[in-house]
Amino acid sequence: MQRSDQIQTRTRVRLGGDGTGILRLLLRNRLGMVGLGIILFWTIGGLLIGILSPYGAAQTGAGSLLEAPSLAHLFGTDNFGRDVLTRVFEGARISLWTGLIAVALSVVIGVPLGGIAGYVGGVTGGFIMRVMDVMLAFPSLVLAFAIAASLGPGVGGAMIAVGIVGIPEFARITYGQTLALTQREFVEAGRALGLRNDTILLRHIVPNALAPIVVRMALGMGYAILTAASLSFIGLGAQPPTPEWGVMISDGRGYIISGEWWLTLFPGLAIATSILGFNLFGDALRDVLDPRLRTTQ
Repeated sequence: MQRSDQIQTRTRVRLGGDGTGILRLLLRNRLGMVGLGIILFWTIGGLLIGILSPYGAAQTGAGSLLEAPSLAHLFGTDNFGRDVLTRVFEGARISLWTGLIAVALSVVIGVPLGGIAGYVGGVTGGFIMRVMDVMLAFPSLVLAFAIAASLGPGVGGAMIAVGIVGIPEFARITYGQTLALTQREFVEAGRALGLRNDTILLRHIVPNALAPIVVRMALGMGYAILTAASLSFIGLGAQPPTPEWGVMISDGRGYIISGEWWLTLFPGLAIATSILGFNLFGDALRDVLDPRLRTTQ
């Protein structure tokens, strides 16, 4: 029992050492903090918009139809007189939630598959990774379109489609990390003690592979938001009158020629800035969690 505790202690040491030191390095990363600020801006705004805005996201006649941005409506109004600012921030809540569920689905399925393939190996591992390779052979956006079309339009279908598309990425990351860790001495010690394979995999290997997985989760959020918005734009994701960013761009594209530029500009900027935020924060996590980079800072 004492030997098992020592294995777990060594595992935690390899995982990253002092959590306070990691947090301090993260706070010193300026671009990472900019990214985190953007994420918090959209997250808090999406949560509080229902309280702070005098208009409802679906409230028609909040202003004149197609009213340009003004002090009364900072982002203008749409063709139903709905306040665009309220809808953009309400869309932040929907888009972030969609991205979070999609990435969680990718992790819950992809990480165990990659871990099993790397640890067990053989025919089982080879079969799992060949399936992942086949999925990666398809353009991810096209695969998401096909899955969403088969599931039918809606936010739920978009979440599942984006989540399935992300599974191979997490499986391959975990597979590579598991292959590197299975020959380490703390895994060999666990085997010598007679620990079950699932115990070794879940308690000793997966925790040591968390760093690249966490980084991929942050970067994957931006991709999930973009893909979900793309599905909504072509009618396979969220449906009108849902105030989702892709839906708003789709609804407003017909008014660009007539000069109502704000209908597509603001939801487009929301998508772009949220992706930028997650990319900057993901890069910061990569720099902080990489032991080679930490030792030089």
